[in-house]
Amino acid sequence: MTLKSLQQYGKGFQLKVLGSLLTDKSFLLTVRDVLTDEYFDADTHKWIVNQIKEYFDKYHNTVTMDVLKIKLQKLENEVLQVALKEELRNSYEASQDDLDYVQEEFLGFCKNQEMKQAILSSADLLKEGDFDGIRNVVEKAMKAGMDKNIGHEYNKDIEARYRKDYRPTVPTPWPIFNDGIQGGFGPGDLGIVFGNPGGGKSWAMVAIAANAVKLGYNVNYYTLELGEDYVGKRFDCYLTGYGIDEINDKRKEVQKIVDELKGKLIVKEYPPKGATVNTVKSHIQKCVDMGHKPDLIVIDYVDYLRGPSKGKFNERKDEIDDVFIATKGLAKEMKIPILTPSQVNRMGARDNVIEGDKAAGSYDKMMVADICISLSRQKEDKVLGTGRVHVMKNRYGQDGMTYNIKMDTNNGHIVFEGKADASDLLDDGKPIFNLSSESMSTLFEKK
Repeated sequence: MTLKSLQQYGKGFQLKVLGSLLTDKSFLLTVRDVLTDEYFDADTHKWIVNQIKEYFDKYHNTVTMDVLKIKLQKLENEVLQVALKEELRNSYEASQDDLDYVQEEFLGFCKNQEMKQAILSSADLLKEGDFDGIRNVVEKAMKAGMDKNIGHEYNKDIEARYRKDYRPTVPTPWPIFNDGIQGGFGPGDLGIVFGNPGGGKSWAMVAIAANAVKLGYNVNYYTLELGEDYVGKRFDCYLTGYGIDEINDKRKEVQKIVDELKGKLIVKEYPPKGATVNTVKSHIQKCVDMGHKPDLIVIDYVDYLRGPSKGKFNERKDEIDDVFIATKGLAKEMKIPILTPSQVNRMGARDNVIEGDKAAGSYDKMMVADICISLSRQKEDKVLGTGRVHVMKNRYGQDGMTYNIKMDTNNGHIVFEGKADASDLLDDGKPIFNLSSESMSTLFEKK
């Protein structure tokens, strides 16, 4: 795009756009969702656009000259009053010319103005070395004004919402859990697994991701805590059933299992706070361009991602909130489920069943998530290979259930034993362990 083309929608064209917005209700209705004062260069034009938007949103009609006169009279700046009167007169006069052409070119106008803004904002991003951010603002500019979908028409789209594939899901390894979330994690879902340090959260991520790859789904696994090779060995352990302490001697067994996998797994490492959501998005797009479109994304941890702008947040909590909101937005935009573990606070780490109020850092991260579960494992649990999974939030079914589990943190195998009774959860403040020796032995069996 040349400088000349960027300048083709100057003041004259913008006056004609204003004229159409002031006089043509159908045109205003069509473009309202994409209309912003940022597309207009002059402050007077921005003021007029905001009056048009404000009146339309309230009364669903084009603003009248009488209303604008009242608005003008309330302005204290006489110089601005005079300038606005002149621009309004010019706008109404411009509405008589090239109306069809202006409306046809409006999409091009939006793209053009977005691109100008993208170029200007890229200068600051370039100083920060945020090349992924530059790519994303340019991509946004190219998509300006393209979404003409008014949404799901409830009265007409009955069949659409009852199709079996209306929410295609990636199942977890645990059928009893899948039943509670309508089959698994679906497009645009954000799932969070809360737990105390060393409780097995990352192993749960590996279990879900490895099961998906076995079933033929493609997975991108982003690690901001462990190295790529070590995460790869964790997958080896889960898929073969061998422990992390013995996997080094099982190369042939690993190769045989890997050769039989139906899906593809990409493990990508970033240092803590060395990547943003845009960094992840760019990597996903790179994978798509190379023929690898992920069906599931795991980010271990989202809490370790950096916010989009340095110095924007006074507290780390606010930055994390922003990162989780951006992650949910990424899941929605890419139509891919995203899973991540997250810590609980010190009080939560002592609980036999971790509730939602024990999320570390901010409760707000739960607000944007679709499915939240907690993994509770005390010292006794780590010795006996037990624990409890609690459904903290579930947009697709019942929440509040607690399941007894068996867990082997040598290979990531987790077995759901069924819903827990209240009597199973507390005994003078301590968990009750009543697993039989037979049930315990199955936990450590090799696949």
